[in-house]
Amino acid sequence: MTPSIKLALHGGPPVRRVPMPLRRAMGPAEEHMVAEVLDHYRRIGQDPGYQGPFEDRYTAAFAAKLGGGFADSVATGTAALYVALAALGLPPGSKVLCSPITDPGTLSAIILNGLVPRLMDSEPGSYNIGAGTFAARLAPDVRAAVVVHATGQAVDMDGVMAVARQHGIRVLEDCSQAHGACWKGRPVGTFGDIAAFSTMNRKAHITGGSGGVVFTRDRDLYHMALAHADRGKPVWQEGFDWRNPAQFLFPALNLHTDEISCAIGLASLERLDETIVRRLAYVAGIAGKLRRHSRACTVRPYSPGDSPFIIPVFVDAGMVSCDKMEFAHAVRAEGIDLNPHYEYVAATWPFLAGHLDDDFATPNAARACADSFVLYVNENYGETEVSDTVAALRKVEAHYTGGDAADGQ
Repeated sequence: MTPSIKLALHGGPPVRRVPMPLRRAMGPAEEHMVAEVLDHYRRIGQDPGYQGPFEDRYTAAFAAKLGGGFADSVATGTAALYVALAALGLPPGSKVLCSPITDPGTLSAIILNGLVPRLMDSEPGSYNIGAGTFAARLAPDVRAAVVVHATGQAVDMDGVMAVARQHGIRVLEDCSQAHGACWKGRPVGTFGDIAAFSTMNRKAHITGGSGGVVFTRDRDLYHMALAHADRGKPVWQEGFDWRNPAQFLFPALNLHTDEISCAIGLASLERLDETIVRRLAYVAGIAGKLRRHSRACTVRPYSPGDSPFIIPVFVDAGMVSCDKMEFAHAVRAEGIDLNPHYEYVAATWPFLAGHLDDDFATPNAARACADSFVLYVNENYGETEVSDTVAALRKVEAHYTGGDAADGQ
């Protein structure tokens, strides 16, 4: 391959002529578990509901996966964030530090709990915060922090928690993109006071189309999470009557999931380790070949503790004759699935006007997203996808640098 080969963006032949493999996370194991739910409830003459034996099994397995604690399954990842924050019982108007690159649900959960988000910045060249950027945004009235493990890479939770404990700050870990990720061998979600996970269909571990889990090792926080997830019901109290709302503790929504979703979660959870290993193999292949063969494109160092969700690819603007967006569109035209620009920098969203504590622009986060595009990841991507992806990156790089482009092998 030479620089004279025309880019697919300009009408040339693409590197990859077939679609990237679909994930298809709902397989025979999930089908078996759904059938088991239906059979169980058919035998007892009922329709599947919620807070039954399959949720008990699922939440017990989820907590065990994190080394012990308490888990509650809810309807969505945003619901998990909302419930986890509500369980902390922060005074209305309290300021809550929040990671700068995240889903709108993270910020919405803070705001709808009557709290005030105060954005932190990421570390330079990263989508994630660090202990230093955490400490830099402390203020006397900050009561809590939502720390997002973005892209499936763990935040330095030792450093963050040291700062948080020194200042009496409660910590909610948003592990929505990082199921099974670890920091120094310890699972994310086990460092802070409480954690929230999304289990929607694109995550490494799923409960179906949508879903979420709240996790904590604190029994009292767990009880508060249970109540906030189901209309204020103190279900842990002896003698509690489900049919007597006079016993309910406070106004709250019904944010439950259902028995069928929890059964799907059981099957998916059993495959999580294998899913991570297969995704890591793809990331390792991309990273290794880019280190050897690319001058303009880099990915952040990966570790065996990561649980890849997406791969940010940073483009060195000084090396190429186009902007990042044109570069990314050219790679996508070669048949590689990607998002040309990750729009999840919270400081840029107009709907947050009037809700944030101040107008801090999170410059590191903005720069990281401006300089990168994201490759999609799933566990069915293998060696062929590694070779095609790197070949596409090198072909585009060669076009915009005037350099040579080999086949990416």
